Parts: sequence; structure tokens; C-alpha cells
Amino acid sequence: MKITRIETFTVGAGWKNWLFVHVHTDSGLIGLGEGTLNGFIKTTEAAVHELGHLAIGQDPTQISRLAKRMMDSVSLDGGHIHRTAVAAIEVACWDILGQSLNAPIWQLLGGRQRDTVLGYANGWYRTERTPAHFVRAAEAVVAKGFHALKVDPFGTAQGFIDEENLQLSYDILAALRKKFPKLEILIDVHARFTEADALRAARKLAPLGLYWWEEPTTREREQPANAVAAQCPIRVATGEMYDTIGQFYTLAAGGNVNIFQPEPMSLGGIGPTFAVANLALAHGSYIAPHQSGGPVATAVCLQLATCVPNFLIQEHFDPFNDPWTRDLVDWAPTLDKSNGHLSLPTAPGLGLKLNLDVVKAHPYDPKAYLNVHTEGWEKRLGADRKPAKSKKK
Repeated sequence: MKITRIETFTVGAGWKNWLFVHVHTDSGLIGLGEGTLNGFIKTTEAAVHELGHLAIGQDPTQISRLAKRMMDSVSLDGGHIHRTAVAAIEVACWDILGQSLNAPIWQLLGGRQRDTVLGYANGWYRTERTPAHFVRAAEAVVAKGFHALKVDPFGTAQGFIDEENLQLSYDILAALRKKFPKLEILIDVHARFTEADALRAARKLAPLGLYWWEEPTTREREQPANAVAAQCPIRVATGEMYDTIGQFYTLAAGGNVNIFQPEPMSLGGIGPTFAVANLALAHGSYIAPHQSGGPVATAVCLQLATCVPNFLIQEHFDPFNDPWTRDLVDWAPTLDKSNGHLSLPTAPGLGLKLNLDVVKAHPYDPKAYLNVHTEGWEKRLGADRKPAKSKKK
């Protein structure tokens, strides 16, 4: 079997664009992948096609060999964009391999470890930054069946957070905790604080019983996360922005962080993410993959959730995206309201197909990207968009 061509599709999904890839073969099998990178969709699409000549004519079932070829044949490392482009093709090749063997990807990676996995909601708080508004939004999340959710309550604070903003953040989380005593609440700092204020804020909020403290400080180096984790009263999770396995090795060597958050698209696909899972296992740690892309990337994470023994919890944006996005693919996980667990894929390969009619109906939008430094970013309206003003009665 040989790869004959690579086709890309950009989709404007409201607050973000998504990039999907079809890898075609001479056998008639078509593999589906995703290469979403916030703010760089057209750039990543170009990178996929620039790397295409290294994949066309190659055997898609020799996945590790092909991925290495796409990385090594370009003498300079293209970082996130390079690995995201490789990931889109790599995942599509896993999809082809699974289809050719009539087996889901997780079966090819060692078989089933679990039947479901705990999911946590993200992208749900598209509302005003007040305790009452956040509680009202969370009520809808819990009604869907989620037992865990993630929130960044810090507005546009960066570096240092003043006392007024910190108190408002506390009030938001305290209101959530009061309303939902058993809800798992995960905090995302979006790497915006200094070490000092990451600890200052964590110490104030810790009595609320929070699940984790994500990306507490700079993304420039791994060491500051280790330094914060050594003193933090909340368990620290990090790694979504890492684009090499070696960065997770450095994180592990630094100690104190036991929740690794690999982003399969940023790392180059399923193979590198599985390697990080094994590194974490040797370290006595767990993985909780980051996933804020489209439904194909969701399926990638759930393939890993099925077979990785030290898989902790899965981020889930899909139910809070625009309703039409549910028609973009023909499979999506279901949520068990009794325990907040997501179902896992069972069909051959990746387990889902792309609806090209829906793709065509929602073209790329140059203003669709997330900027957490813009006032009101929580509403996830895309860049330069303002919420519609309510009509006075």
C-alpha cells in the first residue's frame, strides 16, 4: 500500500479554526487526522503540504518510519508547527493501519485497559466573570452529566495578580464549591503567573478542595513548574505546550509534578504521546492529555485512554462547541451521567469519518482564535468579536 495524495480541510468553528487531513492510498483506504494549532491553521496547513512529498509514495502502515522521515528529512526543527503537521499525517496513517487490519488503534497499541474514562468539561463558562454567572453556567455542565470541570477564573491577570482580582477568583470558585460540594474543580492558570504569585494564589484557593493547578507559571522552561510543585498545596499538572518527549523527561527529572499533559498534535502524534505515557509510568506519574481542538483530536485522546494504563482523566470541549460541530463526524463519545465517564471508540482505525458537507458549510475564519489576554476571552467569541447586546425590555 502506498500514499497517493494528502488533502487538507480548514473549518471555522466559532472561537477557533480546526485543520483536518485526509491521507489517500492506492488501496482506496483514506486515513483521517487533525492538525489544529490555535492561531496557526493556515500555516500548519501549508506545512502539511510542504511535507507531503516525503509521505507520498511511502507505505502508510510503516508509521514510525514515515514519521521519522518527515522529521529528519528537514534539517532544521520546525517546532510546534512541524510536529503538528507530522501529527496530522501520522494519526491518519494509524487510522489507515487500523482499517486495514479491521482493528481500533488501541488494539494495535496493546489492547484495552478500561471501558470508559473520566472526562472533564472545558469551554463551558462563556459568560460574565461573576460568581453568579459561573454557577449558572456550571449548572448546565452538571446537568449534562459531568462530574468534573476546568476553569480559569483569573481574567486577564498576567505575571502578578492584584488582591481584588484574586478575591474575585476566590469568590467564583467558592460559589462553585458551595453549589457543587462533590464536583471536581480543575484550575487552569494558562502559564501566566510568576512562581511567587502562582504559589500565592494556590495557597489562597487550596482550602476550596481543588483537583489540580495547571500550567502555574512560564512555558519558557520546565524547571519553574517543578519549583512551584515542590511547595504548592494543590497537585500541579503541566505539559500541554511541550513539543518534544525530552521536555517531559526534564519535567520528570525535576520531580514534584505527577500529572503530565501531552498534547498529541503538538508532540507529533500518537507514537510520541504513547512514549510520554511510558515515561510517566516509569516516573510513577499519570497522563491527562490536553485537547482543545476538534472531534478528531478527541478521538485520538480516547484511543490512548483505552490502552494507556496510567491515564488519569480526559479534557472534553466538544459538548460546548457550536451545535453544528456534532455533525462534523459520525462518532462522538457519550457521557454517563452516573459517573461522568466518556465512552471509548470501538470501530476500526480511529473510529470516525469526516462529513465533507459540514466542512464546506463552515469555512476558515481569520478571526477565529483564542487570546486569553483580551478582556472577556472567557466568552470564546474569537478575536475582535463583541458579545451581542441584549435588548432592553
